[in-house]
Amino acid sequence: MELKIRYADSNDLSYIDHLQKKNAEELAFYPKAVFEREVLNQRILLALVNNQHAGYLYHGAMGLDKVNKIHQACIEYDLRGQWYGAGLVSQLESMNQIIGSDGISLRCGSDIAANQFWQRMGFSCIDIRPGGVRRMRDINVWYKPTSEGLFSVEHIQPSAKKKDASIWAKRKNKSQSSMLRGKALLDYRNAILSDQEL
Repeated sequence: MELKIRYADSNDLSYIDHLQKKNAEELAFYPKAVFEREVLNQRILLALVNNQHAGYLYHGAMGLDKVNKIHQACIEYDLRGQWYGAGLVSQLESMNQIIGSDGISLRCGSDIAANQFWQRMGFSCIDIRPGGVRRMRDINVWYKPTSEGLFSVEHIQPSAKKKDASIWAKRKNKSQSSMLRGKALLDYRNAILSDQEL
């Protein structure tokens, strides 16, 4: 099978949004408007196998930060394990080396099989953070240097914590957190956990 990698264009938006929704339990959610913007910014790499959509990788702005972030990466389920995802990651690594980026980072839910993929691709777990309250899983932070750095990064054993929706189902306040990130997400998570302790 022939693999081609190119930047996504507006004709690929429906596919990208469809694949994201099909894999909603494994991926962070982005509204279609975000993908529309990022296609114009050339931040979504597309994998084509025999000229058919096979997956995508959505990355951060190149050159604005010394570490490029992978926001989302997904390969069609029946094509996983055949290294098409590796092709997307290798393309991003090559682009990072050209612009002189220090490395690539990403976040991955602790219960997702993709953790093993990132490890096989040479990424190291450097941090574990609490995830959202709906799934109560950990978030592994993965990093791979793309240039010779002056400092080494401490590697830790990634979390394998399974998701647990029981706290989310028992919460007293039934309002949902819509697109909370960072500190706001942690504050919301702590409020739900505090309600459970009462």
